[in-house]
Amino acid sequence: MEAIDTYNLTKNQDIFREYLQFGLSVDCVVFGYQQGQIKVLLVERDMEPFKGNWALIGDLVHPKEDLRESASRVLTSLTGLTNIFMEQFHTFGTQDRHPIGRVVTVGYYSLVRSKDYHPIASSWAKSTKWVNIHELPELAFDHDNILTKGVETLKKSVRRRPVGFELLPTKFTLLELQALYEAILGYKFDKPNFRKKILAMDLLVPLEEMQSNVSHRPARLYKFDLARYEGLKKQGFVFEL
Repeated sequence: MEAIDTYNLTKNQDIFREYLQFGLSVDCVVFGYQQGQIKVLLVERDMEPFKGNWALIGDLVHPKEDLRESASRVLTSLTGLTNIFMEQFHTFGTQDRHPIGRVVTVGYYSLVRSKDYHPIASSWAKSTKWVNIHELPELAFDHDNILTKGVETLKKSVRRRPVGFELLPTKFTLLELQALYEAILGYKFDKPNFRKKILAMDLLVPLEEMQSNVSHRPARLYKFDLARYEGLKKQGFVFEL
């Protein structure tokens, strides 16, 4: 089709209308960390298409809302989650990705301390569950592809920004921090080298607290200093793990 003269809509309105006949949606990949495993939050669909299938959290964008506003609304309406880390990561526009018609979707990934959140299914979501990213059921639409891209994005992000701390409790041990990064990246770090590198960044605050209720020798607890990170970043500091 030849280019449309958008300044002469009367002449070209029939052709121009063809470009507006598709939907826009958002899909959210919500990651959590439980028992040493990276998990994703899924919802069971209670409506067609794909009724009864598990899917990522997503829905159509309303005409009078921006994308981030839409993603937040969808998360809240389907699971009750609010005020969580969220970042746009990719757009998916394969022509046949939705069986009803052309729908382009924008992917967002989120990171939550899953033990602090208790998703409750509502709207067209029948139920919710946390699933290990390596033990997934077949997902509705093209959500397998969206999730794969989300996992790739998470792996890249945690190596260049301290977003991984969003998955940990506010207070954590160095061993817990190392276990988290190993779960995300899929390989083991040398314990002394990991500790040396992470402490050299000077982004952790050692607390006057130790682990409790553990069978081994209690380890010191730390917390992430976000304000210091923001200050160092302005000075050119680069987080790289």
